[in-house]
Amino acid sequence: MASNPFTLPFERLPSSLPIFPLPDAIVMPRCQLPLNIFEQRYLDMVLDALGSERLIGMVQPDASAVDEDAVYRTGTAGRIVSFNETSDGRLLIVLTGVCRFDIVEEIPTERAYRRVLADWTRFRRDYETPSESVGYDRLRLMALLREYFQRKGFETNWTNLEQVPVPLLANVLAGQLPFNPPERQALVETAAPEDIVAKLINLLEFDVVGAMVGDGRQH
Repeated sequence: MASNPFTLPFERLPSSLPIFPLPDAIVMPRCQLPLNIFEQRYLDMVLDALGSERLIGMVQPDASAVDEDAVYRTGTAGRIVSFNETSDGRLLIVLTGVCRFDIVEEIPTERAYRRVLADWTRFRRDYETPSESVGYDRLRLMALLREYFQRKGFETNWTNLEQVPVPLLANVLAGQLPFNPPERQALVETAAPEDIVAKLINLLEFDVVGAMVGDGRQH
């Protein structure tokens, strides 16, 4: 991530940043997330971010909490890499995931959007290029993906997918596959790339094996 000349070095990541609570939407490091911004408070947030570090913290609402405004305590800072204005007053932006963070606390702000103190410590490795030499089980991952895609009716270019480094592929899949919010959050909160891959394999196994058992019960 640090190889991108427009990305702040890890040591210069800000102590606070705005957050955008959005259900079923995560962005992992080195991945992209397109967003359609139309609420005034979030239009203000984007315009303010464009005037500073261009960072927005993507977090999921915590539906299990009593407080309806509660969010999970770990999110990902995405950098605005492109934006377009629309004639009806919306902003179409694309975020690239930079680094995950733990929320220390929410801080007061005069703006309508929310802002938090961020602790980046656990996720320094988000700035490193993950090594393929760690020993990821690509064969198991791809076999599960093929079964998963077949059962869900998804299509993809398998030749291209095979060329993507496993750690990056896991990050992309974490944001693109239709996991439920707690499952997505578990991947966001997992710091090490090898552990993200292992957790992703476990989620796919649970889905695929569960579907097989269900099929068996129907016969």
